[in-house]
Amino acid sequence: MKRSSTIFLQIVIVLIGIGALALMLWEPQIEAETRMPRPLRSIFKDPFLAYAYIASIPFFVALYQAIQSVGVRRQDTTFSQATVRALRTIKYCAIAIIGFVAVSVIFMMFGDRDDRPAGIFMRILITFPSLVIATAAAMF
Repeated sequence: MKRSSTIFLQIVIVLIGIGALALMLWEPQIEAETRMPRPLRSIFKDPFLAYAYIASIPFFVALYQAIQSVGVRRQDTTFSQATVRALRTIKYCAIAIIGFVAVSVIFMMFGDRDDRPAGIFMRILITFPSLVIATAAAMF
């Protein structure tokens, strides 16, 4: 792989991480406008929001491992021990994300009945790519 390609992939991974982090920091303000006047208090009053922050940890760990894996690839050691370890960690992170999504159904059961179809669709949108990534990491 060319050096420019690996740098480009690392930049794309970092931009995905920055976008996800920005969305996570912006969401309490959106929710606070509809519910509470102070955004910081909405984090502590809404258990689902705290759960979403905890559940995002495997996502960011997987992004970090992907950056490390691409960096190792730049050194032309494709299937080294570090790459195999990174892929294993990415697989476990994808499985953890699926687990967090499955547990989040509890929040959906106690929530508003009108929000359930949208909640199920969002969970499918999160679970399917995680399943694909876990399968791909297991294959390599």
